[in-house]
Amino acid sequence: MKTRCRWCGNDPLYLAYHDEEWGVPVHDDRRLFEMLVLEGAQAGLSWLTILRKRDHYQQVFHQFDCEKIARYTSRDVRRLLADPGIVRNRLKIEAAIQNARGTLGILEECGSLDAFLWRYVDGTPIQNHWKTLCEIPPKTAQSEAMSQDLKQRGFRFVGPTICHAFMEAVGMVNDHSTDCFRHKELSKVP
Repeated sequence: MKTRCRWCGNDPLYLAYHDEEWGVPVHDDRRLFEMLVLEGAQAGLSWLTILRKRDHYQQVFHQFDCEKIARYTSRDVRRLLADPGIVRNRLKIEAAIQNARGTLGILEECGSLDAFLWRYVDGTPIQNHWKTLCEIPPKTAQSEAMSQDLKQRGFRFVGPTICHAFMEAVGMVNDHSTDCFRHKELSKVP
């Protein structure tokens, strides 16, 4: 039996996310935007709640096409607020729209969301060596810098703790515990 990070528990969806996705470097702009939106939606909730709603999020948010989402109107906000398949929080829905608009600005300025976000780790995943979950900090200097920069660009639900969780999810930071089988595998990923 494989040793995993203790946070992932026994739920098959959570196990698959841990084993196949969490901490794997992501360089696709659409996927990065998706994870920013989902991490913001998760604030105050469990990540498993978001994982269970993820497929529906992809459907109702046009596969996280930021150009389409940036054009959402109050009618779209009402549509989303009425949809039980997502987190029906007006502030989080409006933040997703605002963040899509901010992403378009980053694309225009930097060419890609990937180039903009990965600069906080100099383009290479940070390899941590935490033995236990309680050693992992909730935020870092890099997540604080990312948060501040995104907020200055009008992004919302991008505090330093959310940004750190995002960085872990998209492989900018390897925060698998050292006894987890994924830690060693991901420490070899450039």
